[in-house]
Amino acid sequence: MSDANPAVASAVANAVRVLILSGYGINAERELADAFAEAGGAPEVRHVSDVVANPEIVAQYAIVGFPGGFSFGDHLGSGKALAAIIRAHLLPALTQLVERGGLIIGICNGFQVLVKSGLLPNSSPNSGTAARQEVTLVHNDSGRFINRWVRCAVNPAASGEWLAGLEEIDLPIRHGEGRFLFGDEEIRSRLLATDRIALRYVGGNPNGSQDDVAGICDPTGRILGLMPHPEAFRANHHHPHWTRGPISGPTGLAIFQNGVRAAGKLHTSANL
Repeated sequence: MSDANPAVASAVANAVRVLILSGYGINAERELADAFAEAGGAPEVRHVSDVVANPEIVAQYAIVGFPGGFSFGDHLGSGKALAAIIRAHLLPALTQLVERGGLIIGICNGFQVLVKSGLLPNSSPNSGTAARQEVTLVHNDSGRFINRWVRCAVNPAASGEWLAGLEEIDLPIRHGEGRFLFGDEEIRSRLLATDRIALRYVGGNPNGSQDDVAGICDPTGRILGLMPHPEAFRANHHHPHWTRGPISGPTGLAIFQNGVRAAGKLHTSANL
């Protein structure tokens, strides 16, 4: 007789499948996978080259995660080389994922990849798979790498899928190229008018980002990119002030719980 718990086996089988990309200098894939697992998802870490060789793999998942790190050593600029690979090989598959209700998240270097591939903010009318880069992330105005905690104001109107129920949240940042810049005033006006600014730094702008932008969403709200690391704040004791008393407010885990919940409908309907 098997010792397997049928209830546990059923829960695992029905969990939302999450594809986490790795390789080429990405270094936060395990942390991101742990966050999705704690949020109730079923993450699988796969090398970018494996997915590029078989783009149809993307259709097997309800969520795709682009982790932080230093893809290709940031030698050509943060996220630029990996973004070129995504544009050349995976843009149609990722676009189709979002069109059928799937979700994408990019954190730190992953955010840089999403904006430089054109997946974010993708605000131009009828851009589709011809998405172009409209914003960028460049060196912090201090010229230094930053490793600290920040407070962010959350705009749930930007993404009910990822940000539902959130107003403010403390999160750690660790980046050298996190200064967000709009491509031009027209793009800035378009993103502001359509509630695409997902997070803003409050209590101080750590890197000189325009309009204090810490994260943005695409027009569907299903693609979220942010510089802070929600996967690094999954429990109160991760916060540097946890020994001083109770930590008020949500942890970064809430973002992943929202995403897994939102992707659950796609997962169920598509039998992923």
